[in-house]
This record gives sequence, C-alpha cells and structure tokens, in this order.
Amino acid sequence: MNLFTENSTDTYDAIVVGSGISGSWAAKELCEKGLKTLVLERGRNVRHVTDYHTANMDSWDFKPEDKKLTPEVIERDYSVQSRFGGYIVNEGHIHFFVKDSEHPYEEAEGKRFDWIRGYQVGGRSLMWGRQSYRWSPMDFEANAKEGIGIDWPIRYKDIAKWYDYVEAYIGVSGRKESLPQLPDGIFQPPMDFTCLEEEMRKNIAKNFDDRIMTIGRAAHITDPKGLNGRGTCQSRDRCMRGCPYGAYFSSQSSTLPAADATGNLTLRPDSIVYEVVYDEDKKRASGIRVIDAKTKKDYFFKAKVIFLNASTVHSTKILMMSKSNRFPEGIGAESGELGHNMMDHQLGVGANGEYEGMEDKYYKGRRPNGIYIPRFRNLPGRPETKMDFLRGYGYQGWSSRKNWMRGIAELGFGAEYKDEMFGPGMWQFGIAGFGEILPYHDNKMELTDKKDQWGLPILKFSTELKENETEMRKDIMESAVEILEKAGLKNVQPYDGSYGVGLGIHEMGTARMGHDPKTSVLNKWNQVHQIPNLFNTDGACMTSAACQNPSLTYMALTARAANYAVEQLKKGNL
Repeated sequence: MNLFTENSTDTYDAIVVGSGISGSWAAKELCEKGLKTLVLERGRNVRHVTDYHTANMDSWDFKPEDKKLTPEVIERDYSVQSRFGGYIVNEGHIHFFVKDSEHPYEEAEGKRFDWIRGYQVGGRSLMWGRQSYRWSPMDFEANAKEGIGIDWPIRYKDIAKWYDYVEAYIGVSGRKESLPQLPDGIFQPPMDFTCLEEEMRKNIAKNFDDRIMTIGRAAHITDPKGLNGRGTCQSRDRCMRGCPYGAYFSSQSSTLPAADATGNLTLRPDSIVYEVVYDEDKKRASGIRVIDAKTKKDYFFKAKVIFLNASTVHSTKILMMSKSNRFPEGIGAESGELGHNMMDHQLGVGANGEYEGMEDKYYKGRRPNGIYIPRFRNLPGRPETKMDFLRGYGYQGWSSRKNWMRGIAELGFGAEYKDEMFGPGMWQFGIAGFGEILPYHDNKMELTDKKDQWGLPILKFSTELKENETEMRKDIMESAVEILEKAGLKNVQPYDGSYGVGLGIHEMGTARMGHDPKTSVLNKWNQVHQIPNLFNTDGACMTSAACQNPSLTYMALTARAANYAVEQLKKGNL
C-alpha cells in the first residue's frame, strides 16, 4: 500500500475521507478511473492478514496477561461499546473498537445514544455483520406516498444496476426468493440451513402465506473458486478478528487492494479531518484540512473532487465544522436539516424457543451467518398486511444445540449428569427483529463547546424512539412468538431488551439526499447542493432507513456517484 510520507504531494485529483465500507469503494472507483486519489483515515493503519494478530488464536491461546478486560476496565474504557455485550467486548477483537474514555460524547438527558465505533484503516468493515440486502422499490417510494420526511430523489431503477455491480464484485451468498419487498441479486451459492432451520422454513411456509424464511444474504465468498484473489469462507466464525482468507468483504481484502493495484492510491492513516475548505471565487471545495492524530500538526490537501465517507456521524460533523463566509453555520446547514433526522434500526426484541427432536443430528463448522425472515407488514397491494404503525421489520435469527453451559443453571451431580453435559443439549431457535425508524427532525446531533484531545468540538446526541417505533416493537415481539409456536417450537420466550438509537450500528440520515436544497443537503447524485465537487455517500446521505441492513446500498450509491463524478470531471463541470 502506498502510504503517505512527508515527501508526498499535497495536491491530488481526488480526496476520500474515510477508508471503511463506502470510503474504500470510492477509492477503488476513482483510482480505477485514473484519478490520483488520497485516502485520509483518522485511525491507525491495519494491514491485511499481518495485523489480524488474534485471527488464529483459540481461547486457550489467550494468556492470563492477555485477558485485560476486567469489569473495571470495561466500565472505564468501554462503557458504551459494552452496551452490545460480549459480541464487541471480547479479547479477540476489542482492539478494533474505540476506547470510549478517549473519544467522549454527550447524550441529551434521558435520551440514550449508542455510538459503536472502530477507528482504523478499514473502519467497521473489519467487524461488520456482513448482512447484505437490497432495498426494494417500496423503500424508495414510502416517504412520498406517506408524507413522511421528504421524497427520495432516486428510485430503485436508478440504483439497480449498481447493486448488480457491487454484488458481483464483493461476493454475496444467498438464495433467490422472488419477493417484491426483497429483490434478488447476483448471488454466490447459499450457505446451508441446519436441519432445524430446514424444518422451520417448511413449517413457516405451511402456516403463513405472507412470510418466508431464507438463509441470510451475506458478503461471504462461498464459491470454491474464490473471487478477485480472495478465498472461500472456512466457517470459523472469527470474522471480527479479521479474515486472513479474505473470504468476507472488507476494505483490506477487497476494495483497497484494487485501488492500490492501479498505482493511483495514496493512503494517509492517523489523519483527523476537521474542515472542507470552500473557495468562494470558484464556488467549489478546494481541499481538506487535517490534524495529524499523533503529532497534532495541521495539513492542507487540495483536490478537484472530494468524497466524504467518514461515517454518518463524522461526515456530518466535518460539514458542521466547515464554516466560511458563504457557510457561516457549516456546509449544508442552511437547509436546516444538517445533523437532523438521525435514524438507525431498532433491535433487541424478539423470541426464542426449543425444539423437541432431531437429537441424532448436529451441524458442521461455525457458519458465520444466520437466517432471515423478510418484511411482511404494510406491503403494497396487500391490504391484509396493513398495521396501525408505518413501515415494517424483518427478523434475523439462528439455530443451535445447547452446550455444557446449560449445566450452570441445573441442579445435578454424579457420573450420569457429567455424561449428559458432555453431549449436546436440545435444539434451540430464536429470531430478533430489525425495525425501521422514521426520519424525525428532532432526532439530531450537534456540536458542543467542549473540546476533545485534538481541540475539536465534542458531539451531543438527542435521539429517541417515538410512538410508531414502540408500536412496531410490540408487534415484533408478538409476531415472533406466533411464528415460533406455529412452527413447532416449545417453551417460547419473548423478550424486549433495552435499546438506544445507534445500537443497531446502522446510524444514518443526518445529511440527507433530496430534490430541494431548502430541505436536504445532497442532490440525487450525492453532491452537496451548493458545491458540485463535494460528495457524500455513507450513511449520512440516507433519506429513510427501510428495515434491511444498509451497507450494500451505501456501496451501490458510492459506485454510482463516483462514476458520475468522473464523467462530470471529464466534462469540466467540477
């Protein structure tokens, strides 16, 4: 990888801020189209394979001195990251997550916000859940039809070919289901169901004509031939430690190497961007101001085209901090929407149950993927699916057999009890809802007067679920119980745990796309309305949230916008 040095130039054709899922796609597309491109990343460098130092470690390989995540350390350094539980706070991959003690923020009183972050080259592409679903035509039309927020400036047909393009490159495993609410894509071979999941799929189809269960659509390569030099998933389920096989999509395994192969990429880690500089004479962005994270020295880099892909929150923060005579409150702030309309996907609600039988069957490997039940509420042309709340939700889930830990809660002793604990327990199956949150103007982020260690403003979040979301949560839980019981599970237990906006790790919407610069920050090509050479294609650009995981849509929007940017640059319009 061509890393920036003090001898490197300060002028480029393009600058990309952020190296995560969308930023690395911007880098790939711009570099492959011939633009000398500088990628600025606020975190440290992480090299593919070399820096995945826990990828091949088993639990017994962690020495006592490695296990430093004591309750005291978690409370002090990972108080927010730990809200997601052991999924994040784990010796195997905690080094990819920030220390909250070093990167503070504020929450409005009584309004919890969970900001789950990873500051390094690759960003959260190293630790993401890899679920990759297309949005459907109804998702791009819902705001306009229901009078919610503002209308999307694009439709499914505008992005469909870019979904094709991205899926074919990153490798998405899945099965075609011919559902209008979940368009099929270009898929690698699907991962296998367990025997219980096969039974659940049949039983759900038998008992419901409005819902199905499919295997998760995951950005994992399953074709034995691999793809673009990457290997096949080995079902180790250590993905969050970094995959040495490159089997799942990450910036390191896929898009950054493609950008680097062109010879047009320069990567500068430890670069905290704090301003887009605006040229009032040319009415264009002239460059980017950066603080070196280690030396705290200031730098200015110039470019013809700039892509902000620093994540929803940081891209919006950069726009807020980019003040000038033309933009006294920050770029895009005159719309009155910059920093507002914060969305996410609500989760933490669903049900679990047990299955009696199939005790002679098990499963092989640790499949890094679950099952998916697509949205079945409020579907166009299906009046019987209409509910008292707007939009809908999908379920993600998993099956397994209970292990020896079930004995912790048991009262037993002796040889017979010990032998039982050495064998697998009964089958269990659970589903958890991922529900859409509407774009509310008062769900927002803003700058405070307090400063971080680099002298930049600390953020304050004010977000909450409203009546539409709370009504949806009730239905998510009730429907989960109904599905599992009718599908043959016993001892079905519903749950509705704590949730703060952000915990879905799908924060989006704070610099939304739209037709009108008076009500939106970006146009249909992801350009800032007033600055045609400044683009944003990460989660900040989203106008609504749908209920599907959004990363595939970020990638498709990025490829589309980068293609457009290069076309316009060649025409002299940027």
